[in-house]
Amino acid sequence: MDYKEHIKIVKDWPKEGVEFKDITPLMANGPAFTAAIDEIIQFAKQKEVDVIVGPEARGFIVGCPVAYALNIGFIPVRKEGKLPREVIEIDYGLEYGENVLAIHKDSIKPGQRVLITDDLLATGGTIEATIKLVEKLGGEIVGCAFLIELAYLNGIEKLQKYDVLTLMSYE
Repeated sequence: MDYKEHIKIVKDWPKEGVEFKDITPLMANGPAFTAAIDEIIQFAKQKEVDVIVGPEARGFIVGCPVAYALNIGFIPVRKEGKLPREVIEIDYGLEYGENVLAIHKDSIKPGQRVLITDDLLATGGTIEATIKLVEKLGGEIVGCAFLIELAYLNGIEKLQKYDVLTLMSYE
């Protein structure tokens, strides 16, 4: 399936010069969204994952249906101050500035096989920070899966030692 048919390009959003890739039309199309999630589910099965981790917020959209289909847990990585129990945090850079991500300190058990999911791989800052959080808790990253890769931003370079699935790429 050509998933790009279901992506809307929004020029100059959230700031001038950016061509935002809007996944909401893909999500609104049941067969297209199901096909995309099914591809990630197959990747996760091959990797024999124990748990899915996804960064706020669109990582939840991708990761939750994968976790549900596999009958495994989903662990959210959230922005600072959004998780109610003890967390570990990391500062990171992203394509539009700086941020802090957090994960519950007891969410990953040492040795768990983790698949990280998100909608988009851009500069790789968010995923790199998510990986560091998971690995600090003892999780083993067995793969990363994305709907979209913005190849021209070279985020894949930060993920060289991981297996990566992307369903569509923009050069």
